[in-house]
Amino acid sequence: MTTTHQGSLGRLRPAAERFHSQLNWLDSWHSFSFSHHHDPDWMGFGPLRVINDDTIAPGQGFGMHPHQSMEIITVMVDGELTHQDSMGHREVLRAGEVQRMSAGRGVVHSEINQSASPCRLLQIWVEPQTPGGEPHYEQKPFVITQGWTCLLDPSGAADAIAIQRPVRLWRSQPQPGTSLELPLQPNRKTWLQLIDGAITLDEQPLQRGDGLGFESAPGQTIVSSSTSADLLLFELQ
Repeated sequence: MTTTHQGSLGRLRPAAERFHSQLNWLDSWHSFSFSHHHDPDWMGFGPLRVINDDTIAPGQGFGMHPHQSMEIITVMVDGELTHQDSMGHREVLRAGEVQRMSAGRGVVHSEINQSASPCRLLQIWVEPQTPGGEPHYEQKPFVITQGWTCLLDPSGAADAIAIQRPVRLWRSQPQPGTSLELPLQPNRKTWLQLIDGAITLDEQPLQRGDGLGFESAPGQTIVSSSTSADLLLFELQ
């Protein structure tokens, strides 16, 4: 069982204490309990159930397997991944793109790196507002800037991908020394995940792979302290 840390703002998940799965083709870090890794202290955060940071070797990947009643989001960081599913989709997901698959009452899919280079992605699972329903697939490229780019929104506002839950997800790549106010409503359950680099959030330092769960408040600001800062910000209900 891992240690539960209280950061200066909330619940800290240090990168090195995540669950680690390593195969000859997959290097995966799990922020929450997943597969045969189980810890009752880390079952998720609100409706957020999975954040897996996966690096997949060339020519390898996850063969056809089923899901149901889950919103499954893939944020591509490096390389590309080929998706195929029982709805008839066959798509290549490239760096900077986001995929959202509503598993609904049931879907089968595969995710294979058919390129000649490793790929890196964050696989994210969010519980839907209502279980079941028709499965759905959407994929979209995003331009990530020093500000906040909205990737997910319940109504698909601001060209974001819609999701069947009142959840919003932003991504940002701030330059060194940049101060950036969080785009959150007050008193919202929030999760911040560092893809790369290092930042400080109201005196709480965070680095690559760290996650922090906290309640939002007016005026919260991050300061980037790395040339390669890259982060995800979840507003959860």
